[in-house]
Amino acid sequence: MKILLHVCCGPCAAYPLLALREDGHTAQGYFHNPNIHPFREFRARLTALEEFAARMDFPVEYDREYGLRDYLRRVVFHEEERCGLCYAMRLEAAARKALEVGADAFSSTLLYSRYQKHEKIRQLGEELAARLGIPFFYEDFREGWQQGIDLAIELGLYRQPYCGCIYSEQERYDKKFRKEKIGGAPP
Repeated sequence: MKILLHVCCGPCAAYPLLALREDGHTAQGYFHNPNIHPFREFRARLTALEEFAARMDFPVEYDREYGLRDYLRRVVFHEEERCGLCYAMRLEAAARKALEVGADAFSSTLLYSRYQKHEKIRQLGEELAARLGIPFFYEDFREGWQQGIDLAIELGLYRQPYCGCIYSEQERYDKKFRKEKIGGAPP
C-alpha cells in the first residue's frame, strides 16, 4: 500500500517509516505543521526532516509556509481543545494531499508520540476518511518509541523539547518554573 505519511519532524518519522517499510508499504512524507512556533523551531524541524529524508531515501513534500497565523485563528479562545483542532488541521491537509498524489491511505507520525492523544487522532482520521473518501491507516507506532529515539540520535537529528505549539512551549517553561519554585531554587 502507498501511504501518505504526515510528518511532524524527522525524529518522529524514524520508527513509523521503518515499520511501514518492514510491513511492505511504501511511504511518501508530507510536512505540514502550521502549529510550530517560533519560526526558528519551525526551521530546525524542517531541516532535521530534510536530513532524515535524504539519508533514508524517503520522498517528502514540504509545506514551507510558516502558518502560525492560520493555526492561531483556529485555536485562540479554544485553548482547551487546541490539540484536537491542531490534529484536524494537519490530518485534513494530509488526507487532501494523499488524494492529490494518488496514495492508498494517509497516516501521521503523531501516532508515534507517547504525548499525543491517540484516540482523538484516530477518531479524526476516521472521520476525514469517511468524509473525503481516502482510508486512514492507523497503527500504534508507540511500541517503537525507543527505537525511533535511538535512530534519531544515531543520525544526529535535532530533537525538539516540546510538541511545537506556542502553548506547549509555555507549559514546558511553566513546569520548569513550578519545579524550581517547589524545589526552592529561584525562578
